[in-house]
Amino acid sequence: MFNYEEAFSRNIGWVTKKEQQQLRNSKVAIGGLGGVGGDHAIVLARLGIGNFHISDLDDYDVANFNRQAGANMSTLGQPKAAVMEKTIRGINPEANIKNFDSGINEGNIEAFLEGVDIYVDSLDIFALEIRRKVFRRCYEKGIPTITAAPMGMGTAFLVFMPGKMSFDEYFSIVDAAANASDDERAQIFNDNIIRFVIGVSPSVQQRHYLVDKSSVNFLKKKVPSTCMGISLAAGTLCTNVLKILLKRGKVIHAPHGMHFDAYRNNLIKTWRPWGNRSWLQRFMFWRVKQLLKATTN
Repeated sequence: MFNYEEAFSRNIGWVTKKEQQQLRNSKVAIGGLGGVGGDHAIVLARLGIGNFHISDLDDYDVANFNRQAGANMSTLGQPKAAVMEKTIRGINPEANIKNFDSGINEGNIEAFLEGVDIYVDSLDIFALEIRRKVFRRCYEKGIPTITAAPMGMGTAFLVFMPGKMSFDEYFSIVDAAANASDDERAQIFNDNIIRFVIGVSPSVQQRHYLVDKSSVNFLKKKVPSTCMGISLAAGTLCTNVLKILLKRGKVIHAPHGMHFDAYRNNLIKTWRPWGNRSWLQRFMFWRVKQLLKATTN
């Protein structure tokens, strides 16, 4: 027989019994259940979170095997949202889960965010437009948001708190003009992905050991990833979810961020008071664009 208190009893000590019940009653929305999203969902379920809104519209394929928690031969071709819902229920049969298995869109964004205490961003790196809309709506509704990206063999994370610097202010994403050509739109898309990457990871530590630059091509929606970066992202993000939900201690939030790289044995805390408009970010944008220029031809 499942017993919630026994299942999560080993959390006690790091959290109090009262705090464990707070986690039990909390509701977390997770956008995307692939690489980081699958790990986030599992860690948060093992933390004892009792209520989830989850979303993903893709199925597992072989290319997911190197990093995605739910990807294996037995789940090949199955919907990620269905597999992760089953996984969460396997950890906590009492969990309340609302599954948005057609993805997040303008038609369901209100339902997806209804009553949630925090939004965990794990959408595909290239799903920039819907990501902007979700972050914007969270800011309007006063919902804390958090993203942690696997960057090589490390992770960089950002938190956006209500009333503080917003996603739009920080990233300064550029919109294409209505009469822009296809080539112009493609270039703006490529540049915006760079803005997102350097915004999450201002120090871009992972650039120092990228051995094959051709593995990165934003126009072809191609980037490398490692399971180590995924696991580090989940640990970092979920620790900060706990702190925010339980109101325990200082949380680093935009324009401050943090990037730990296990390969380089290096931790960097970042501060970009004007986000991507700062001169350091403008230089990094130019630098990364030059580094990747050959791969986008």
